[in-house]
Amino acid sequence: MDVLAECGLTFSRAGSAPRRIEPDELRFATGPDAVGDADYVLVTVKTAATAEAGRQLAPHLRSDAVVVSFQNGLHNPDTLRAELPGHTVLAGMVPYNVVQTEAGTVHQGMPGTIMVEQAPAADKLIRLCTAAGLSVQARGDIAEVQYGKLLMNLNNAINALSGLPLREQLGLRTYRLCLALCQREALIAYRTAGVRPAKLGPMPAAITPHVLRLPDALFRRVAASTLDIDEQARSSMWEDLERGRPTEIDSLQGEIVALAARHGQSAPANACLTRLVHEPETAPEVVSWTGERLLQ
Repeated sequence: MDVLAECGLTFSRAGSAPRRIEPDELRFATGPDAVGDADYVLVTVKTAATAEAGRQLAPHLRSDAVVVSFQNGLHNPDTLRAELPGHTVLAGMVPYNVVQTEAGTVHQGMPGTIMVEQAPAADKLIRLCTAAGLSVQARGDIAEVQYGKLLMNLNNAINALSGLPLREQLGLRTYRLCLALCQREALIAYRTAGVRPAKLGPMPAAITPHVLRLPDALFRRVAASTLDIDEQARSSMWEDLERGRPTEIDSLQGEIVALAARHGQSAPANACLTRLVHEPETAPEVVSWTGERLLQ
């Protein structure tokens, strides 16, 4: 908050002029009592902090306030509902990544449409977001959307370990082979569990691992939109490791490992990446992994 008070807040994204909000134009707070007059409360904390966020919000929410979980993973809305009985809690999904590039500046690295669980309680929020220039969509299949987003988020760990910008990392076949292995394990676990992930990208989830395995030149032709990413974009997990913060790996790769285990299967690629990400969470130095080394 000291940074915001000193520098204000600047939003940037490719193709648009940065938008700056001066410090005296910002209203911010660090305590949960600030939500007392809110119609909507958007929860964006890391998964491990979800239950505590719900407990802190509970005494201060209006009875008609709507809570929306814009978080990675599958179970955060249910966690919030358990902590906020009697309140409306909706699931949501943000498709693009945002990284802090310097003090007071956040950068959106790719385009995309925000998705919110379809419900009358979401209508006003969608209208407000649309009026503010955001692309927002109500989805009646939000659970399938979350499973589809999880497939995409399996690249977060690979990007974090690579140390590279997303566009550069995804342009290298060895890293894509790692992602293909993770997605293949996830799709097998999904199929066994009867899960059908929503199609969120340019191609159905079932064929994505095959496309990821293509040689670099062919991949660039077949999946050009996949590489339509700002050159500054990186996964939030990369930023977590750089800043020495705990990651959400247990809610991403760890979720696939757990789902597979519940059905008597294994997910070794996802288990390996879970272990590799946990190691630098407590190590004094983050080590960058080549794609070849990860594949070993």
